[in-house]
Amino acid sequence: MKLIGSTASPYVRKVRVVMAEKRLDYQFILEDVWSDETTIGHSNPLGKVPCLVMEGSEAMFDSRVIVEYLDTLSPVGKLIPSQGRERAEVKTWEALADGVMDAGILWRMEATWPKRADGERSQAWIDRQRAKVLGGIGAMSKGLGDKPFCSGIHLSLSDIAVGCALGWVSFRFPQIDWREEYPNLGRLHDKLLQRPSFADTQPS
Repeated sequence: MKLIGSTASPYVRKVRVVMAEKRLDYQFILEDVWSDETTIGHSNPLGKVPCLVMEGSEAMFDSRVIVEYLDTLSPVGKLIPSQGRERAEVKTWEALADGVMDAGILWRMEATWPKRADGERSQAWIDRQRAKVLGGIGAMSKGLGDKPFCSGIHLSLSDIAVGCALGWVSFRFPQIDWREEYPNLGRLHDKLLQRPSFADTQPS
């Protein structure tokens, strides 16, 4: 398998962490989708990463689709329950974490995209996305409470998604001091960073 992505993307990191936890072998191909020379459209018509290219050139895209598939490839470290409320809970955590990242990227692009003049930027839009990021982090803290992991007592995709979201927020928005406001999230993030899957994939 070949994973096309970047070291800065939190969605790509989520896939890389899952692959490491599942002990799956793959080739990581760096791609800058914002470059005029990008070739990502050959594999993903939406022009986004991550994109998983399997033997025979078949491509799979969207991090949620990819991690769902990867979890079925090996019985090692099952990350997504197969059915019922437990499965719905994990997928809801993933949706929350992805939503924080979605809003954060919209915020950052509105504020920094070089092809938009300063006078064309919308502060109201930036404020709206910022509120979603902060609200999502608050919801993560409330949902985690004093539990050791987001969904029960073992690592799951819930924790991977939340850890990738928090790591990316710290990377792109260091002014957001979520550790100070939500120490339970800080403890979870520190615990995740002790795992090689997280330590080896920090955004850069």
